[in-house]
Amino acid sequence: MAKEKTKPKRSLKITPENIEKANQALKRHCQGTKKQLEISTGISRGTIYKFFQGKPVSIENFQTICEILQLDWQEMAGLSKGNTPLIEKILPNKLEIDSLVQEIRKSIQPYIEKECGTMRVLDMTQPIELGTIYTQVNILEKIIGRSRLNITQLLEQYDIEDFDHFGLSKSIEERINGLKAVKKYPNLMVLGKPGIGKTTFLKYIAISCIKEDFQGEFQVDFQRDSQGDFLRELVPIFIPLKAFAEKENQPRILQYIVESFSLCKIENPKLKAESILNSGRMLILLDGLDEVREEDYDGVLKEVKEFNKKFDQNRFIITCRIAAREYDLTYFTEVEIADFQEQQIKHFVSKWFEIKEDLESANNFMEQLKNNSRIEELATNPLLLTLLCLEFEDAGNFPSNRAELYERATATLLRKWDSKRRIQRQQIYKQLSVKRKEDLLSRIAFNTFDNKEYFFKKKRIESEIAEYICNLPDAPKDIEKLHIDSEAVLKSIEAQHGLLVERARGIYSFSHLTLQEYFTARRIANSSQIPLEISLRNLVEHITKKRWREVFFLTAGLLDNIDLLLKLMKEKIDGLIAKEEKLQEILKWAVKKSQSINAPYKPAAIRAFYLYLDLSLSLDLSLSLDLSLSQTLHLSLDLSLSLDLSLSQTLHLSQTLHLDIYRTLKIARQIYGENDFVVSLKQLFNQLPAPDQNYQEKIIQWWESNGDTRRENLRNLMIKYRNIRHDWQLNQEQKDLFETYWEANKLFSECLNNPDFYISREVRESMESTMLLPADLL
Repeated sequence: MAKEKTKPKRSLKITPENIEKANQALKRHCQGTKKQLEISTGISRGTIYKFFQGKPVSIENFQTICEILQLDWQEMAGLSKGNTPLIEKILPNKLEIDSLVQEIRKSIQPYIEKECGTMRVLDMTQPIELGTIYTQVNILEKIIGRSRLNITQLLEQYDIEDFDHFGLSKSIEERINGLKAVKKYPNLMVLGKPGIGKTTFLKYIAISCIKEDFQGEFQVDFQRDSQGDFLRELVPIFIPLKAFAEKENQPRILQYIVESFSLCKIENPKLKAESILNSGRMLILLDGLDEVREEDYDGVLKEVKEFNKKFDQNRFIITCRIAAREYDLTYFTEVEIADFQEQQIKHFVSKWFEIKEDLESANNFMEQLKNNSRIEELATNPLLLTLLCLEFEDAGNFPSNRAELYERATATLLRKWDSKRRIQRQQIYKQLSVKRKEDLLSRIAFNTFDNKEYFFKKKRIESEIAEYICNLPDAPKDIEKLHIDSEAVLKSIEAQHGLLVERARGIYSFSHLTLQEYFTARRIANSSQIPLEISLRNLVEHITKKRWREVFFLTAGLLDNIDLLLKLMKEKIDGLIAKEEKLQEILKWAVKKSQSINAPYKPAAIRAFYLYLDLSLSLDLSLSLDLSLSQTLHLSLDLSLSLDLSLSQTLHLSQTLHLDIYRTLKIARQIYGENDFVVSLKQLFNQLPAPDQNYQEKIIQWWESNGDTRRENLRNLMIKYRNIRHDWQLNQEQKDLFETYWEANKLFSECLNNPDFYISREVRESMESTMLLPADLL
């Protein structure tokens, strides 16, 4: 009987007596952690655990681990020198594998470039090259929604009453470069919100891997990162999981790779694919786990797990929306794509308009963005940033009616993004249409914003959802089932649209505060349950609260006609100081002073101008009432107003005091000639040091010793001859109340003068003429 031929070994295992020796080496060379060994070797955690448990692992992985631990691999496997030739015969020949990898890389490059080299989203008229627009991605190694912060900790740095805009999208977690994360973790699960750029990032990895000079195409704002050099030794394969799952007969991943090789005219594709996989030289990019249909999901997940287990020495990257799916991928490290920061936004915008050969628009875009924190907040999401670029490209600026812009942004997230890519996601309720989702989000936004809640507990939102969906057709009557469905709807809104996001375990917020404000305004303007006048009366109760300002603008932008809103705002504003005698006296003075001025400006603008001078308030209100008024260009002002402005500026010590004095005397002579007022001014000003090279130092010293008296003399002249700069002797409470009144009028004026808000002529004229009037003249 012939002796059976011994089969060559394809795996090795550590002998029991050497396990302790390996553990000691781990302490010496890898800080005693298998995690560090995983990072050092690039070998999956599962394989490393098998090694230390004495289970078989591939020969190549066995040798690599021993090399890092500085152990003799033959000794650790209990092999005698006589057995090594048998092992070495089946070990991959590195030169042969290197040659095969380069051969395959060259063959599949056109295929990868075709599949991954371009991008086209939203209303782009044509695809654009990835390298011309791509912006480096940053990665959060800690998933934001899994932190254990509570609401108090999330809000501790903010003053709710003086709330302005703190950008909920800004995470304080440490960020790392995307390529660094790819190098660091051989099995990577990349999570992210809708539109954050997961697919684009995966395509970038594929192109970076296959095209050696790709990174050099966009070095303007980002230095070339050597982290990507290791990709040159791998063969990338890009697999859109939705398309993979829907292929006829649902092939296995290996078959899909073989078919891709065949399309690239590679001979013996199965043999070569297996050779590369068995050598750990493939980069498997699995895109869009969340996009797989419900009926295909279990099968796809099972196939991914089995393929990863069988070829665990290769590198895997999977992308998935946050909260979209339940999965059990034990050996994958989860990371999250971070929102864009200022530098990334600037890079993207610059590249966008560079393609259009319009760099001036790029500069204008960034300038306008810096002046609008709410639109800037949306720009942290790459998809919405693309929308902003498209809008700006068409109009040359952002819409003055921001409600229209936010409406298009929410439409993009609620329906357009998935529909453009023909993705159909599971519907919890068929009756929960896009319109009803908007109504539901409006309800949640209003109730939370009204209650000063920017972060809210999961149960709070599920309760809101349950109250809404319980009235929909086919809604369950069973309380427990309704709770389960409410939880599912919340997850659906988070995963499918990204409008609600988990900020910490069990704590949610809107993805952008701007959207919470928008949906709050939508609830006020479009509520079918409450008459519009009641909704608007409730709104104007918040007119003195800074955090409601944007809601006023957005509500106005959503209304077909804002006559009623303006009337209610005016009524509320006038009532703020109607019973304050001292403040009413100031308004009466402003009326009298404005009537003494024969200038071609609106009376309300002149009243605002003199209130600004006498009470040191912001000039914004008078400018918005009459754009011909100017704070700096005195020649554009009526002489009387210009004189009063110069006198007020002279009253304060400044680096241009001698110019202020010269201008004041010049204007005063133009009006009065050489009367007592002008003579008194000259006598007062002649006491000042003469201008010379040390004038600034001298004038400061002079004011320190004589300033109070001279200021008082000048003030008395201004009161006597110009009826300005009175000492109204307001207490702090009165000052604060008038500041509140002033800010409310600014808000009112901005709504009144917005060209995109429709107002009847009669109401506009009435509102303008009665601004800043005392109660007895209304």
